Amino acid sequence: MDAIIVPSARSAGMLSEAGRLAAELGCTLLVLSSKHSEAEKVFRYLTGRGVDEVIAVDFPAAGVPRLPELETSTVLGRSRLQRRTDTSAKRNLGLVLARVLGWGNVVFLDDDITVPEAADLERAAGALPGRDGVGLHIGGFPDNSVVCHANRVTGAPQSTFIGGGALVVPADRMDSFFPEIYNEDWFFLLGDTMLRPVGQVGTALQKPYDPFANPDRARREEFGDVLAEGLFALFDDGLRIGDAGPGYWTEYLTTRLELIMTIQERLDPSETQGKQILESLTAARGRLQFIRADQCTEYIAAWQRDRVRWRGFMNGMRPIRRLPAGMTPVDVALTRFGLQQITRRTGAPRPPAPMPAGSPREPVAVA
Repeated sequence: MDAIIVPSARSAGMLSEAGRLAAELGCTLLVLSSKHSEAEKVFRYLTGRGVDEVIAVDFPAAGVPRLPELETSTVLGRSRLQRRTDTSAKRNLGLVLARVLGWGNVVFLDDDITVPEAADLERAAGALPGRDGVGLHIGGFPDNSVVCHANRVTGAPQSTFIGGGALVVPADRMDSFFPEIYNEDWFFLLGDTMLRPVGQVGTALQKPYDPFANPDRARREEFGDVLAEGLFALFDDGLRIGDAGPGYWTEYLTTRLELIMTIQERLDPSETQGKQILESLTAARGRLQFIRADQCTEYIAAWQRDRVRWRGFMNGMRPIRRLPAGMTPVDVALTRFGLQQITRRTGAPRPPAPMPAGSPREPVAVA
């Protein structure tokens, strides 16, 4: 394991778990900070807790210069369907820095995720040959959208899928990117026609939160949830991404509306939680009314063009070999991409976490 990459937007104290894992695994911890997360505070917090190699970078509000301009970030214009967040951009920067710093296996870890056994990350890395991503099973609080949470709460079976909250990827050969949309990690794991080969090993725990506290959450998620769930439903039917034309999306939008209405019918609005869930579902249903089939096909087409653009960009990235006097590879990498604010400490690497006694658990392929 070469590095743990955290797209951080919360206070430094939320990084204690990532710091513990980096210390146990003896790997670099790269924190990309914005909003309530500040690189200087992150550095002080983590280095005071025994993390030998910390790279903390303040992610610029205007984005990162010299990275490709992605059509998926502009195709929706000022539409209410656009979801503005820098999580995807920070993960993409992490991929680029990993490539130029010569890292192989990296972990994307959210700051609200706990991994009880650090060795599970090593097992996930060990399962990467032949796969483009291996995620940990997210236990604790389920990793779902608001609509899917409502589906589960009202008694229907609801599955989960691996995601960017705890995901090990081969950064030295992965050519995919995270688009600026909800379910960006699902899109990251898609190929030209269908899901890439992926797997699932070990367990991570997500901290609980109230998905129904603010109906705006459901509104912001709806477009990305429609696209991702719609594509995975397509795969379940034995079809490929190219089969998702306007006719398919017209039918799927009807299916999505029926799902939301069915969940609403199972609710008791006289109960406090029932009322909150109903408000969130009403918000999702309201946003759904603004989604058209042609917007779905247009976004997918833009995403496919971006995949070609990003692949070409990443193919041009090479590990840094020559260093100007007094500069480290990290200094050179950040300067190359117009990033100046960085704090870093290099210490003696720690040995990897020992594997538990007995044979490692076998990886379970998701697809």
